Amino acid sequence: MEVPHRQFRFHSKSYRPTETATSAHTDTDTDIDIDTDTIPQSVVNLVEHYTDSSHGLLCSFGETDRKAVIWNPSIRKAVDVVLPHMADDEMYTIVLGFGVCRETTDPKIIKIRISSDVEGLIPWQVEVFTLSARVWRSTYSSNVPSKFVIFDEEQVVVGGVVYWLANDRVGAEDGHDNLIVSFDLTSEEFGEVKLPDRLANTRCSLCMFKPRESPVVIEGCVEDYKRGYHVWVMKDGVPKLFEKLFTISGHTPDGSLVSSVLGFRKTGEALVELQPYGSVGTLAAYEPYSKAFSNLGVSGRYISVYSYTKTLLLL
Repeated sequence: MEVPHRQFRFHSKSYRPTETATSAHTDTDTDIDIDTDTIPQSVVNLVEHYTDSSHGLLCSFGETDRKAVIWNPSIRKAVDVVLPHMADDEMYTIVLGFGVCRETTDPKIIKIRISSDVEGLIPWQVEVFTLSARVWRSTYSSNVPSKFVIFDEEQVVVGGVVYWLANDRVGAEDGHDNLIVSFDLTSEEFGEVKLPDRLANTRCSLCMFKPRESPVVIEGCVEDYKRGYHVWVMKDGVPKLFEKLFTISGHTPDGSLVSSVLGFRKTGEALVELQPYGSVGTLAAYEPYSKAFSNLGVSGRYISVYSYTKTLLLL
């Protein structure tokens, strides 16, 4: 069941309940009041966490707590999931992901344990948790990679496939070889999306979003002493075929710093965090054609944005 596309926003980091606030916002600039009870107490209690979203559900990972919380802000229901084998170990890196299978609508958590063996001889240890069974198991596919790559925490889910930005520092001549790793939530097979040379070899910061259900890569650069954010979209799902849509200036006309890009609306506007001098961050929408910034009335020390559609999953 779908309703108008909304942005779910956190102000401040939820170390304590008194520091957490939420709101929802539609693409038509209509505010929807959501009180702090929307965030499950089990999420608020996590020592520190990051959150992924898929199909109207959010999943907050607390690696220190060794727990994930899958929650539905529409019906205010949450499910706690214990993360197994999360002990600190310099020999392995843990990567976590979340998505809803498009065939079964079954929420899944993916846990990847990658050996620090830079020669890439040891296959990844991959476990999948399905909410329907509520147990961890091995993947359906036995074709598990062994490449040593460094994953970014952020992910996007498009068409039933989870995408992560990653870096193959071993295979790159200059130490930089950016790529996208994919995981099909139905077949549970991994894949690799090659980036165009500019993005594959850049030393600039990269992050990824999914406006209009297409993977978008943001390249944050300083060029000619000016900061800017280049927006690249993957065309027709074809690897290496990325088109540059527009560039967001690193400063607003009033002198505020654009400190980060946080997401997109379905209208194509970018959601950015502005950092006025000596003040806390504020959330704003950037219109690429007029190049205008519109303050959305949200401010805080930490702001995160997640897109969601109203769903009855978890009911």
